[in-house]
Amino acid sequence: MPAYVQALSGEILQVSRAASKAGLNRLEATTVFFGGGTPSLLHPDHLASILGDLRRAFVLTDDCEISLEANPGTVDAGHLRDLRGLGVNRLSFGVQSAQPDELRLLDRLHTFKQAVEAVVWARQAGFDNLNLDLIYGIMGQTLADWQETLQRALDLAPEHLSLYALTLEAGTPMQAQVETGALAAPDPDAAADMYEWSRDELERAGYRHYEISNWARGDPADHGLVPRFACRHNVLTWRLQPYLGLGAGAHGSVPGWRYANVRHPTAYIDRIRTGVPSAFPFSPAVAETWPIDPETERRERLLVGLRLVGEGVEGREFEERFGVGLEASFGPVLRELEAQGLVDVTAERVRLTKLGHLLGNRVFIHFV
Repeated sequence: MPAYVQALSGEILQVSRAASKAGLNRLEATTVFFGGGTPSLLHPDHLASILGDLRRAFVLTDDCEISLEANPGTVDAGHLRDLRGLGVNRLSFGVQSAQPDELRLLDRLHTFKQAVEAVVWARQAGFDNLNLDLIYGIMGQTLADWQETLQRALDLAPEHLSLYALTLEAGTPMQAQVETGALAAPDPDAAADMYEWSRDELERAGYRHYEISNWARGDPADHGLVPRFACRHNVLTWRLQPYLGLGAGAHGSVPGWRYANVRHPTAYIDRIRTGVPSAFPFSPAVAETWPIDPETERRERLLVGLRLVGEGVEGREFEERFGVGLEASFGPVLRELEAQGLVDVTAERVRLTKLGHLLGNRVFIHFV
């Protein structure tokens, strides 16, 4: 871990210097997101070092949202107090389930009791912005099982909830077990029932559905149709705004380019130690780059923007950004999707219907 933190500090410095050479002195950042694994395993001193480097390299706004993903079994009361003292102001706990057998199936090391303890400790540490990640559509999971999990999560009164359908990732043991018949495949119809029930239940509980898989408390924010406790970092990505990817496996996006760093931590450390500094926004750790032409950018604006179920893609913003309107760009496709009941098109914006929430991939495929 110390070697990795040292390498990450090196990348932060290199990207900051590259920005200065490109005439972009001390870029402003409104969000920082520690994710992509279990960053809560890092000692608070390591996180303090990283945040210090970020504050020296970039301008973190006074209201900067600083999020950290954490597995419930990896934190205690003192750890959470330290994180809050460092300026971390949003936590995302990977709770996943309240059912012991489901947690074992998902190969999670924590219990739901530990998740409850983590939430209590976080509140005592002063965190007032908590997300809980939950998974539905698990093999063998009944609707009643899922309803109990969601209700027990609601009892913890989080500001934000992320509900994800189980997906089988290539090369994982779970996928191999399904392929050999050792595990039943996930049931998409059961998952759809769970999703629809959750959507109605969360609305009754006072949460606003602002993204396909995300709900949050609060009135709309100052900009757009998203609630106050929406994850601001993710909202920026769904609006196709630029962000820097720093660290092993990190992805970044700036006008004209998307890129991804090498995934393995050891390879990442070696690249930062021995590589030659690159032009902004790239560092020696970058393993893949994709040039983004204007047509691709317009498509991606729909591809990611339609995930924001309340906001969708606003017509005036799209035209101001690209110099061409939604109708001129995608009129026939949008009318086809509207005829299928998947999108709602008005003079102001285009967004998914409730049916489109369930069948989003049928919409998104048109903009890939």
